[in-house]
Amino acid sequence: MYKCIWDGRMSGREMRAAYCGALLKLGQEKTEIMTVDVDCMHSMGTKPFADAFPHRYINCGIQEANAVGIAAGLSLEGMIPFFNTFGVFATRRAYDQIFLSCGYAGLNVKLVGWDAGITAASNGGTHMPFEDVGIMRNIPFMSILEPADPVAMEQLVAEAAGHYGNVYIRSARKRVPDIYESGSSFQIGGSAVLCEGTDVGIIASGIMVPEALKAAGMLRKEGIVARVVDMYSIKPLDEQCLLESAELTKALVVAQNHNYIGGLYSAAAEFTAQNYPVPIERVCVEDRFGEVGSEEYLKERFSLHAVEIVKKAKAAMKRKRK
Repeated sequence: MYKCIWDGRMSGREMRAAYCGALLKLGQEKTEIMTVDVDCMHSMGTKPFADAFPHRYINCGIQEANAVGIAAGLSLEGMIPFFNTFGVFATRRAYDQIFLSCGYAGLNVKLVGWDAGITAASNGGTHMPFEDVGIMRNIPFMSILEPADPVAMEQLVAEAAGHYGNVYIRSARKRVPDIYESGSSFQIGGSAVLCEGTDVGIIASGIMVPEALKAAGMLRKEGIVARVVDMYSIKPLDEQCLLESAELTKALVVAQNHNYIGGLYSAAAEFTAQNYPVPIERVCVEDRFGEVGSEEYLKERFSLHAVEIVKKAKAAMKRKRK
């Protein structure tokens, strides 16, 4: 179960701190838990794990593809490795090794890509993954998760550790708004309905979840009641929840911090087209490269904000009426 406590305020914890906290707890419970880094323990927040379990921490240096191979080898020996780095390096740079050594081999490797989408901010376009979900979705049986806040991060890390199979977790590294009450639970293949409504459905993940909640509040002032869903499991998708949202509202908006090609929008559009076609609008990056800037600037630059969600919600509703 889960409870939404969103009030717009930022969390007191960074996402990377919640991640490492979950690893520390798991490390005490399971001796198989290991972390594999590429000279980024400070950036990824994994130093406390390295200090607590030095014999279960490997720093490979800046060689991501090799690190994935090492993680695959650890999995073959019965360990549960978590490979941590920036999202672009966790996916694009090491993709062939992930596809073959982890995916094709049917192993049990957890890949964590930080600074998802615009949250790379001042690191700029070279470090800004707008395509990571798209390429990882193409690996058979790969699970893809995008937690929206520290509570979801902790729980989904534990879920990933307990699930045999390859899992990709994408996330912002630093502070985000609190969404969930402590003790809320999440599962691979699940989602969370944060607001009920029948006028339009807003399907969001990651940093777009608070934007979706803001948009729902703005729409409510105009008499439009939106159903807001945190689709934190992008693969496998919570098809039942998505189908319910389509049936209830007859109009959807998908909001994701990712290129519209291959991401959550693609997954939702593919499913609804085949099972319950409804008008579906998108608030995503429109096939662009990233650039340097603050997160707030980049939200405006790529139209990843509540005002755009409101605009697209009205567009979807207008198409529904036609």
